[in-house]
Amino acid sequence: MPKSKFESIYKDIKVKIENEEYEYQSFLPSEHTLIEVYDCSRNTVRRAIAELAALGYVQSMHGKGVRVIYQPLDQANFTIGGIESFKESAARNKKKFTTDVPFFEEIVVDKRMSKKTGFEEGTLVYYIQRVRSLDDIAMILDINMFSKELVPNLTKAIAKRSIYDYIEKTLGMQIVTSKRTMTVERITEADENYLDMDDYDMLAVVTSQTYNSDGLLFEYTQSRHRPDFFCFHDTASRKLS
Repeated sequence: MPKSKFESIYKDIKVKIENEEYEYQSFLPSEHTLIEVYDCSRNTVRRAIAELAALGYVQSMHGKGVRVIYQPLDQANFTIGGIESFKESAARNKKKFTTDVPFFEEIVVDKRMSKKTGFEEGTLVYYIQRVRSLDDIAMILDINMFSKELVPNLTKAIAKRSIYDYIEKTLGMQIVTSKRTMTVERITEADENYLDMDDYDMLAVVTSQTYNSDGLLFEYTQSRHRPDFFCFHDTASRKLS
């Protein structure tokens, strides 16, 4: 599935901001300059800037231009408003990353699991546990369920690399919406076995249900984060009543 022009421009500018080619509080090149650089229409540039603004990377200032408001954080941070793979977030945070897959099997969703995950009872899913390490520290345990019908031919090797890459680039499926809940929970035996918990007995848990462009649930994930490396950020705008 070919990517739209504005999306490639958005991603290019986003990387340049993250790499501090466009520094915090500086202004992006003018709209006219961006049109020439990317050989595109004014509307295309504006759509790319709107995407960056929605994620909190820039802010448009009438009569002045577009100011960069993104600041890198010392600890790994993950975006609430966007949908990133672990591979993408690690790259954005400039962290060395690895993924181990200690558990991978097919299971049938029962009544209890259906109520918890949102998958219909009887749905065949891949049940996967993935241990995520950043800079050689095992800090995230992802417990994934992917619909076998919507994400067919999934393998342990794909799970180790990037399932989202496989979904978008091989299957051509569009990932659109993710509903998330964040809680703080006591560690489990699995957390102790797989993660470098040090003396921590609590962790941050992000539970998500993710849908494709047809509005179909294809993924349920519980992502369990060591607390000292956990930082989720969002960007909010105040609306006039």
